Amino acid sequence: MDKYVIRGGNPLVGTIRVSGAKNSALPCMAAAILTDDEVILESIPQVRDIETEKRLLASMGAEIRLGDTPHTTIISCRTLSDPVAKYEIVKTMRASSLVLGPLVARTGMARVAMPGGCAIGGRPIDLHIKSLEKMGAAITQEHGYLEARVDHLHGAHLVFDKITVTGTEDLLMAAVLADGETLMENCAREPEVTDLASLLTAMGARIEGAGTSTIRVKGVSRLHGARYRINPDRIEAGTFLVAGAITGGDLIVADCKADHLGAVIGKLQETGARVDILGPDTVRVRADRRLRAANISTEEYPGFPTDMQAQYMALATQAEGVSVVKENIFENRFMHVQELVRMGANIKVDGSTATVLGPARLSAAAVMCSDLRASASLVLAALVADGESILDRVYHMDRGYERIEEKLQGVGAQIQRLGNIFTPKSEENVAV
Repeated sequence: MDKYVIRGGNPLVGTIRVSGAKNSALPCMAAAILTDDEVILESIPQVRDIETEKRLLASMGAEIRLGDTPHTTIISCRTLSDPVAKYEIVKTMRASSLVLGPLVARTGMARVAMPGGCAIGGRPIDLHIKSLEKMGAAITQEHGYLEARVDHLHGAHLVFDKITVTGTEDLLMAAVLADGETLMENCAREPEVTDLASLLTAMGARIEGAGTSTIRVKGVSRLHGARYRINPDRIEAGTFLVAGAITGGDLIVADCKADHLGAVIGKLQETGARVDILGPDTVRVRADRRLRAANISTEEYPGFPTDMQAQYMALATQAEGVSVVKENIFENRFMHVQELVRMGANIKVDGSTATVLGPARLSAAAVMCSDLRASASLVLAALVADGESILDRVYHMDRGYERIEEKLQGVGAQIQRLGNIFTPKSEENVAV
């Protein structure tokens, strides 16, 4: 099993570049289901979740091939011979529900395995089900699968009981081919939703309000193909900003979108890190003095992202004073705490709140990666720990970070991978 060996103590200095957003790429790939024309997506990150999505689409009958660069993917869903999201494919990926809406809209039928992926808490799919039923679909659930059938979806007034990113994306894709108008309220405002809406608009959809809490969709009879570039990954960018700050480095994070990082940048500045926006796609972080404690409370966008909570907690272990970290999105997202404590962190957990007393002198240890963002927090902690840490189960990192060890090596980190470097399939056509 692959491991990272990390020797701490080096400040990160130089320029590090951000890949395309995995959480934008997944719904945009699913959107290709909505047309029988080719959809060409640029800036697709080479990570495991993307390879899983390719296998999923190919298993349904889609043709997937690489474009003129390794980060360009061409998807043709002209034939969808088997509209089933099989468990054996999606069991490691929580985004499987994203194909439910487009499959029903395009084919009138979908059979989708319940989501898998990181064990960070429930992501109830009932919001998807209730909304699709309002749009006319008949849905049953048995043997771990959801099955939806409809002659043709119709527009509806959808009000989400709670803000849901995947729910907003899934229903948005269903609505673009539905008869009439769909009004969606209490929608997620994340940049990933806006990214998807921009692609769908380029494909001929009629969407208003994406990026706000209210989205209005006027259904069309068909969508056409499009070429679209995925946004940079704001969570990868945030992780690198924390890496620069926690190591006392001078790091330029390039190829990002600074306006997507407001909550993270604001919190880093509160801790005393010097953060300068050098341009719309470039941010510089420096930490040449002791960081100070600052509290965070995770919220939906534009609040502090839950996907940055674990990384921030690693930073809090090096800040002077008491930091209170409150997790409001997922109920089981503190699994990195026990591993940080093994390295010498002083952290107490009470329900959805963690209290971090710093600065702690972290020492190298053998630790276990439990999920994608927890893995990132352990990498950050190891970068400042005394000695040589060994991180096991780093395949979690491969799900969402593209060759992060190589990027960190390029700015001075002492990090090596033991085992096989994750390499996506390079075949012209991906098939299952």
